[in-house]
Amino acid sequence: MPALLPVHIIAAAIGLVAGSLALAAGKGGRLHRGSGKVFVYAMFGMCGAAIVLAVMKAQAANVMAGTMTAYLAFTGMTTVRAPSTARQRDIALMLLALLLGVATFATGVVALTRPTGRMFGLPALPFFLFGVLGMSGAAGDFKTMRGAPLQGGRRLSRHLWRMCMALFITTASFFSIRARVAAVLPAPFTTPTMRALPVLAVLAVMFYWLWRVRSRRIKPAARWSAIASMPAEAPTQ
Repeated sequence: MPALLPVHIIAAAIGLVAGSLALAAGKGGRLHRGSGKVFVYAMFGMCGAAIVLAVMKAQAANVMAGTMTAYLAFTGMTTVRAPSTARQRDIALMLLALLLGVATFATGVVALTRPTGRMFGLPALPFFLFGVLGMSGAAGDFKTMRGAPLQGGRRLSRHLWRMCMALFITTASFFSIRARVAAVLPAPFTTPTMRALPVLAVLAVMFYWLWRVRSRRIKPAARWSAIASMPAEAPTQ
């Protein structure tokens, strides 16, 4: 399906721009909410196309990465909606995250035992990263389903972590390959340092907002509270 590659590229580009806007915009404001929605939909398009292409090319690592990114974006979006009554869907997502986490972590262990230190052409570190993400996400899903509906800082933290990690994966995927960057940006942006900066920036901003949320230092961005106390919407069945 050659038409899927342009879909993947365009959706990824839209996702990077929209995700960066959502990260930089005033939290809870119109720009933040609008760009956040565009980011999630772009992630669905990017990941859907990537998964189909990866299955066709027998690229197991890309199937894992695409599925994990879509899971993080979807659950990050649903966190700021009304508490879901679709319990079977939530259980299925939790089990999916757990399965992906265990499978990718085990793949990382296998990679370490190989003479090349690689599996599917990749070193062990990315597999360990996805493994930790999947198992952490599943643990968070389990705690959320067992407890009362999330409110306030806990709700915002869950939303922040999942959306930012989806953006982190997308950003790292693009900037980790010099040829991709060189096809879009001028030569000065293709150096290892310049390619690492956007990836590290996503993590830095994520930790900054998590600190503000957990330390209750969120008054300067009053609109951010609109997410934590967002009125109930009709749950998706």
